[in-house]
Amino acid sequence: MKDYQAYFVDLDGTIYRGKQRIPAAGRFVKRLRKAGKRLIFVTNNSTRTPEDVVKKLRDQHGIDASPNDVYTSAIAAADYLKNQLASDNQRKVYAIGENGLKMALQDQGFILTDKNPDFVTVGLDFDVTYHKFEIATLAIRNGAKFIGTNGDTNLPSERGMIPSAGSLVKLVEYATQTKPIMIGKPHRLIMEMALQRYGLQKDQVLMVGDNYHTDIMAGINEDMDTLLVFTGLTRPEELKDFNVQPTYTVNSLDEWRF
Repeated sequence: MKDYQAYFVDLDGTIYRGKQRIPAAGRFVKRLRKAGKRLIFVTNNSTRTPEDVVKKLRDQHGIDASPNDVYTSAIAAADYLKNQLASDNQRKVYAIGENGLKMALQDQGFILTDKNPDFVTVGLDFDVTYHKFEIATLAIRNGAKFIGTNGDTNLPSERGMIPSAGSLVKLVEYATQTKPIMIGKPHRLIMEMALQRYGLQKDQVLMVGDNYHTDIMAGINEDMDTLLVFTGLTRPEELKDFNVQPTYTVNSLDEWRF
């Protein structure tokens, strides 16, 4: 087994289940830190700021972290725009999304506007309106580059599965007949941007998650080693249906040794 220097770790289903604690996850985090490993929480959630995530980890799950330990699809989208697409003359973004996305874009020096934006970025927005979709559609049809934070179709809630960011992205894609650049898991860009931000090489990092189709595929797509833990979405019996297997599997994070 390789001696990984850093771990990219999913949140929901891996570290916690909604508001329910996963005790083994808290022990896993403590063991990683005691061993001197770098730990980054990598999440598709574009609505929360890192500070919001840290507060939830501390208050609801008894896990201490700093904002620099959290990497969201919103931050990855802002990093991607800054590093790959934007120039000094291309800094205007129209964003459909919550505070987590807007703050990430502003932190990278982008100007949020609905007037002739260079980019349109779409994430989960709990107050989305037809007018917002109208602005986004017209901007993309006029040449703005289209970015989707993540493709998650649904979000678990107390009432059931409600629309998530991917559903909003698909609406804009259908209205514009334009394929977006997708950032979040299972796409490789969130992995690539995280590696760049934290100064890591892919062979130094293990991607840990509970969902084969997002967490594990994101690692596979970036040619990283992966650890699938059976505390969330994907069940052991499903693995026989997948052509590419996770590097490792465990029933509980207590089983992982380093």
